[in-house]
Amino acid sequence: MKNINLGIQIVPKSKDRDSYELVDKAIAVIAASGVKYEVTPFETVMEGPEEKLMAIAKAAQDAVLTEGAEEILVYYRMQIRSEKDVSMDEKTLPHKH
Repeated sequence: MKNINLGIQIVPKSKDRDSYELVDKAIAVIAASGVKYEVTPFETVMEGPEEKLMAIAKAAQDAVLTEGAEEILVYYRMQIRSEKDVSMDEKTLPHKH
């Protein structure tokens, strides 16, 4: 199964809960999944098989709603190749400092 990159941004809406605390719940789900991931200021990017990443994304969304968000906006970005894996490192390593 080929690896893809999936970027997910979950924007929680809540009258009572802090947005960052709610986002942290989603990141905790991703971290516990065991897939390679990187948190950025605007989204979290994961690397792995598409079906697995979509299941993790759904679990992250559910965690934010369960934790108290009344509503969430979810934005996905994916890179998928037909014949080979997609790697975060191939895009970011040349620019790390």
